[in-house]
Amino acid sequence: MSSSTVITNIATLVTNDPSLGDNSPLGLVQDAAVVIDGDRVVWTGESSKAPATDNRVDAGGRAVLPGFVDSHSHLVFAGDRTQEFNARMSGRSYTAGGIRTTVAATRAASDAELEANLTRYLDEALRQGTTTFETKSGYGLTVEDESRALRLAARHTDEVTYLGAHIVSPDYADDPAAYVALVTGEMLDACAPHARWIDVFCEKGAFDGDQARAILTAGKAKGLHPRIHANQLSHGPGVQLAVELDAASADHCTHLTDADVDALANSATVATLLPGAEFSTRAEWPDARRLLDAGVTVALSTDCNPGSSFTSSLPFCIALAVRDMRMTPDEAVWSATAGGAAALRRTDIGRLTPGALADLTLLDAPSHVHLAYRPGVPLVSGVWRRGVRVV
Repeated sequence: MSSSTVITNIATLVTNDPSLGDNSPLGLVQDAAVVIDGDRVVWTGESSKAPATDNRVDAGGRAVLPGFVDSHSHLVFAGDRTQEFNARMSGRSYTAGGIRTTVAATRAASDAELEANLTRYLDEALRQGTTTFETKSGYGLTVEDESRALRLAARHTDEVTYLGAHIVSPDYADDPAAYVALVTGEMLDACAPHARWIDVFCEKGAFDGDQARAILTAGKAKGLHPRIHANQLSHGPGVQLAVELDAASADHCTHLTDADVDALANSATVATLLPGAEFSTRAEWPDARRLLDAGVTVALSTDCNPGSSFTSSLPFCIALAVRDMRMTPDEAVWSATAGGAAALRRTDIGRLTPGALADLTLLDAPSHVHLAYRPGVPLVSGVWRRGVRVV
């Protein structure tokens, strides 16, 4: 039998439900409480009105918000690219080709080594408040290595993405068409049972629009829903393709035309912004303000990977988004919680409302604004995932 717990004496509670709080998108409730029963939230509101429960936790005048939802990461890999980063910070620009270094290391690693690496970064993210994460393959680029990456990832999350189309495999450098045939054929057949999503890096140096459409369409036919790396390094067809195929998310979205912004605003496709990538590559920042003002749904994620964004910290990404992408603290927190849930087409996470999964983050601060106000400070002092305190 499950037992109920009330977390009370919450200075500021972020519910992400305007009807429960101050009518803002964050649905803020002051002097609040949350009641958990089993793995679900069953009540939120003012502390003085909280019902009786089996257990009680005193938040001590701290803020509580939904667990962060990281809807874009690349965590099944081996090795790192310290030397590449060091060189890039000394003046070399980032291109897609660096992925090949990680491909070689990942292919050489054992299953145990890959899973140990994966769980290390998942634990790191959890300590920083991330309770739901998506992660991709893409560093194997063979049938065997892509399928094993997804099999390992599926042990730890339901949000698994097949990214055989990360770059053209070095083994097919002279015949990209043959690699696309592999990605949409034998590799897809082997990977689809382990994944929910299919993704493609639609970019110069990776896959063009026609190739990306073929790959995502083949994935849809196998029951995988599209996501897409779109418009990161240059203008391209990625965003328009995402909207055309009803992709859950178009990720990066740095180089956009007015038509791209309009297409996103009039679709169910979320624009997922990944400020860790711009920080780590000194690239141009996405203009979140432009997207938000147009009515686009925006998510924030880490893009945690060993090449272009080696951070697992959504609090860090929130601070970057506020400082360099013209988001308000409220918008950034919403995008790292409810926005990430929208990018995964989930309604049971990213909010603290009756019926939602009891995924909560307790901050050692009275307000969620401190995530941007005190950048780099380890403010997460407690995490509940599915009703169980894990930090």
